[in-house]
Amino acid sequence: MWGAVVVGVGTAGWVRIKDMLVPLPGSPAANLCVKGFISRRSLEPHQGVSQISTEEAVSREDIHVAFVCTENVLHEDNVRTFLQAGKHVCVEYPMTMSYKAAVELWDLAQKKGVILHEEHIELLTEDFKALQREVEGKILQEGTLHFTGGALKPGFGFQAFSGIARLTWLVELFGELSVAAATMEEDSGNDYSKMTAKLLTSDNRPLTWIEERGPGLPRSKSINFHFDSCTLTQIPPAPRGDVGLFMQDLIHFSAKLAGQVSAEQLHRERTRVLHCLELADRIQQLALK
Repeated sequence: MWGAVVVGVGTAGWVRIKDMLVPLPGSPAANLCVKGFISRRSLEPHQGVSQISTEEAVSREDIHVAFVCTENVLHEDNVRTFLQAGKHVCVEYPMTMSYKAAVELWDLAQKKGVILHEEHIELLTEDFKALQREVEGKILQEGTLHFTGGALKPGFGFQAFSGIARLTWLVELFGELSVAAATMEEDSGNDYSKMTAKLLTSDNRPLTWIEERGPGLPRSKSINFHFDSCTLTQIPPAPRGDVGLFMQDLIHFSAKLAGQVSAEQLHRERTRVLHCLELADRIQQLALK
C-alpha cells in the first residue's frame, strides 16, 4: 500500500480523497490509502480523513505519495518540498509557471528515484478521443482553437499556463509546435482578458490558439481545423465514459507507482509536458513584451 496526502482541498483535492477512499476495484489505485490532507484553513476531518501539517507529511514513513491540488502558483514549491523528501508526486496541471523550474523538478525526481506525474484529464475525455480519431491521418492546412470561460481567479497565473490543457490538445493532435507570435488584450476593470498565440506545426502549418476570459463568458471550446480533405468545425459529441476522469488519472498514476508503465511511455509524457511548458513560457514572453 502507498500512503498518500492531499495538499489543497478545493474541488480537485476533495475528488482525490473520495477516489482514494472508494477506488476502482482491482485497479492499481486500490493500493493507495489516504492518510491525511493539508490546507491553509483549519478544517474538521472529512470522511474520516484528518488534517495534518506539511512537516508531519514529509517526515512520516507511512506517507509515500503527495497529490498537489493547490492554486497553480503554489504548485512548484509544494512539488519541490515533497520531492526533496523522497515522496512520489501527482500534481494538477500546470506543474510550474516556468519551463526552467519544471526541468529542475523532473531532474530532482529522477535524482530521488521517485515518480513525478502531471495530471491531464483533458486527454482522457471521450470528446477528445473522438476528435483524435477524426484528425488521424488528415493533413492540416491551418486551424484555430478558441476557448472561452469566466474570469480567472487569483493564483491561476498567465493564460498560457492556466490554459495549458488546450495547448496540450494541440500538441497531442498535431505534434511538436513552435511559437510565431503572441498578444494579450486586457481590460482589468472588467476582469476581461484575451490571449492569442500564433503557432506553427513542424511543417509550418499555422495554428491559432485563443484563450478568452471574462464575466459571463460561457465555458466552451470551438475549433476550425482545415485539412487537405475536409474542414472540422465541431468537436464530435461523445457520451461520458463509465469511469470518472480523475479516477482514470489516479489509475494511470498508480500504474506508474507499480512499475506497470513502460520507460518509453514515461519518457513520451515527460517530453510532451516539458514541450508544452516551454511553449507556454515563450507565449508569455512574447505576449507581455
